[in-house]
Amino acid sequence: MAQSLTPVLAPPEPAGIRKGRFIGVVAGTAVFYGLTLLMLKKQWYKKSVPFHTFNDNREWLQMDKVGHSATAYLMSRGGYELFRWSGVNERASILTGGLLALLFQSTLEVYDGYSEGWGFSKGDMIANAAGTALFVGQQYAWGEQKVNLKYGWRKSIYAQYRPNLLGKTTGVQLLKDYNAQQYWLSMNVASVLPVGPQFPRWLNLAVGYSGSGMIGGHENPRVLDAAGKELHFERYRQFFLSPDADFSRIRTLNPSWQRFIGTAQFMKIAAPSLEYNRLNGLRFHPLLVGKE
Repeated sequence: MAQSLTPVLAPPEPAGIRKGRFIGVVAGTAVFYGLTLLMLKKQWYKKSVPFHTFNDNREWLQMDKVGHSATAYLMSRGGYELFRWSGVNERASILTGGLLALLFQSTLEVYDGYSEGWGFSKGDMIANAAGTALFVGQQYAWGEQKVNLKYGWRKSIYAQYRPNLLGKTTGVQLLKDYNAQQYWLSMNVASVLPVGPQFPRWLNLAVGYSGSGMIGGHENPRVLDAAGKELHFERYRQFFLSPDADFSRIRTLNPSWQRFIGTAQFMKIAAPSLEYNRLNGLRFHPLLVGKE
């Protein structure tokens, strides 16, 4: 029965480059790159110091490293889909998407190297390369993404204790509060297992990772509650298992919508999940991962 399934591969290549789309994609990419770096330079990297490195591999239970990989994966896929949409051939689009992701991420690392509060991180660069390789390797080997990297988020209780570090607003916490984030490897079941022709092609199974109890990078500083009592937070890792969906595999969608949805659904959908951590053992979440 598995042999009767038709693989969902990349849509057929256009006859050639579509000039208007191609010019728009190249121009838009250049503007996005330039404006983003300009804004970061003004808002984030205000004070420059001599170039230096920084080993942050043991910080945040490695949540920041997983985040780097997920960002590089998303940018690689986004660049690829845009250039395929503009008519660039498959192999060139794969290479272009991967190189653009590495260029953007590497530029940020160089900025970090000249920043007083950070430094150039070899660990971050390895994570960037890993996320890019996950996309590029699958696309070259199979012409599709059997495994996606996705992002999940729930508001945590920890940002209030160090708002300057973890974020004062929800928008900032989306990027800086690692307690609130989850990262998921979402595998398309029908792409890797011998299922029947009636099996839903869009159904995925996702394995997630997160950390909790963190109000500092390496360790938690001393904090007090409103009554002046010292608070102690235990740092621990969390592992999840949950169903997911890849809506870009719905057969009735045209190729442009498949490309858009495949890139845009970077967020893990809300679904029941099982969690394991060393403090609480096995837990069930009926819809969203609970706030803690």
